[in-house]
Amino acid sequence: MANLDTDFTTGDDLSRNVFCILGMPIDVEDMRSVLYKIRKAVANRAPFFITTPNLNHLVNMQSDNEFRESLYQSDLCPVDGMPIVWIARILSAPIKSRIAGSDIFDALKAEHDFAKPLKIFLFGGLEGVASLACQALNARPSGLCCVGSLYPGFGSVDDMSGDDIVAKINSSDADFLVVSLGAQKGQLWLLRNHDRLRIPVRAHLGAVMNFQAATVRRAPVVFRRLGLEWLWRIKEEPYLWRRYWSDGRVLLRLFLTRVLPLAIWTRWVRLAYRLHGQGLIIRQVRDDKSITVSLSGAAIAGHVEKVIATFRDVLRTKKPIVVDFTHVRAIDARFFGLLLMLRKKLKGDSSSVSFVGLSPAIERIFRLNGLGFLLTEMCL
Repeated sequence: MANLDTDFTTGDDLSRNVFCILGMPIDVEDMRSVLYKIRKAVANRAPFFITTPNLNHLVNMQSDNEFRESLYQSDLCPVDGMPIVWIARILSAPIKSRIAGSDIFDALKAEHDFAKPLKIFLFGGLEGVASLACQALNARPSGLCCVGSLYPGFGSVDDMSGDDIVAKINSSDADFLVVSLGAQKGQLWLLRNHDRLRIPVRAHLGAVMNFQAATVRRAPVVFRRLGLEWLWRIKEEPYLWRRYWSDGRVLLRLFLTRVLPLAIWTRWVRLAYRLHGQGLIIRQVRDDKSITVSLSGAAIAGHVEKVIATFRDVLRTKKPIVVDFTHVRAIDARFFGLLLMLRKKLKGDSSSVSFVGLSPAIERIFRLNGLGFLLTEMCL
């Protein structure tokens, strides 16, 4: 079991090491810290919404704003899909490998505190699968025990959000709610019921139930390492080929229209920073209604800690924040990740953030990163 007295800290959203990859917030974490944060949330009984983004998440968020919001309101987003890892590498983000939801589940299961296993509730899946998975988990001692399961049938998110369903889940007193409703429906269900759930850790881990129930075999390690788990999944579940084909076509379009331009921009930013050593100057202007944070220079990873300190300072005022980019000449994926975390924090506090003074070049980079909506949104 992870030692809760280690140097790890769950911290707040601004503390997260988040990179924005085509609009997706991706936490740069290793498995050890992910398990620690789960255990910490359980110990504190604190809501902890985990999303494990993959290519299908990237595709869905292009057309579904509420699905996109489910990623932005998550408390941890370790990357699952290898295509996202490959894109991150092209964009020079330090995301080297995936941490799949199934790997997180297996790592928790392998923890050896059998005297106090993590209590799991399984919600969703095909009829009978959650029950089979629950029986399999309890068949032998491990770091997990299943305290209940529920098959809600087929229906809308609203159909599956009745008081009786939520009450049964909450009454289990579980530590970790594992949902399997299909990525789109599952994420929306978790987002809409976030404040009603009493189980601290919750995540949509669709394939986990099938793997635990042995109704589907997981790909061998060699397939996973080569990024070919999708090929194995098609062998096991042939109907998935349509989804992978559709997602692959969207990926090709995004690669040509957004990834390649961003890769060129990223390399230009890195070269300019090395040649000219661009700094970042931060100024605050306060009035009765809001606080303006003016940035001048390079809004990049090397200056994030300084900006975090400024954001923490202005957040104490509980006033709306305006970030002025008039004199910003460069911005990168790490800085965009910080802006998403600022937005999440302010949205939780029922306050707002807006962005002004963007040059045409910086505005284009916002849009290429999938964050064009931030330019017109007031996070109230």
